[in-house]
Amino acid sequence: MTEVEWSRLKAHELRALADDNPVVIIPIASIEQHGPHLPVMTDTRIGHEVAVRAARKAYADRPTLVTPVVWHGLSEHHMPFGGTLILSHETFRMVLRDLVTSLMRHGFRDILLSNSHGGNIMAMQQICDELAPELPVTLAATTYAYEAAAEIATHLEDQETLQHACEGETSVMMHLEPDLVDTSDLANIGAGREMGFLSAGKASYRWRPFVHQTGTGVSGTPTRATAEKGEAILQASADAIAAMITDPDTWAAPDDRRGAQTGGVPFRPDTVS
Repeated sequence: MTEVEWSRLKAHELRALADDNPVVIIPIASIEQHGPHLPVMTDTRIGHEVAVRAARKAYADRPTLVTPVVWHGLSEHHMPFGGTLILSHETFRMVLRDLVTSLMRHGFRDILLSNSHGGNIMAMQQICDELAPELPVTLAATTYAYEAAAEIATHLEDQETLQHACEGETSVMMHLEPDLVDTSDLANIGAGREMGFLSAGKASYRWRPFVHQTGTGVSGTPTRATAEKGEAILQASADAIAAMITDPDTWAAPDDRRGAQTGGVPFRPDTVS
């Protein structure tokens, strides 16, 4: 089996691989509370697994590597439950900036930020907006729970989407780390409010701690979780990310549909990155 994990390769092997123009996945996750039944590594473990599986599926069509997981994320909303380790928004952005810059300096040009924690999404997208005009790389950002949402939904019985320490995440951890899942009282773990607890007005946002959502640290219902569902969710997620990686449009240079000028005034050539 072709090795896809950056940390398991030697420096000269990585130098050689840079010449093949591979995609490099940076998995982004968290260490945070996941209710009374799942370990705090849940997002990190799942995010790593999805990234590695996706890289292996994509490799024949587009060589793909996976860096170690950025396990520290934006989880301030989970702090009241304990067990959660966080970065500030500023540090989070700087960590990703430095990692992307490191890859760029080694000759890698197509980089995928592959996220497995909801709290990282907005900042991850902002980082792409900041770096894409500055650096000679193509950055894409994805969250497996959304990229594979339609396929994941077919494997869920008590909810329509992945939530937090829910039927889906519990199922995946039952498959990956069964010894770390406490199944003794799954039936009595509350579902919490609907995930719109961060909403205000008709289409606006407000911040709230996760204790506003749930008293147990869980959103969704893990009662029907099974290891078999977990494997199916992993496969669906990896398939979706691999399809994104192998789609040439993901990495295509942006079009410039301007003409030479408008109103008789030419465009400056340096206004498109």
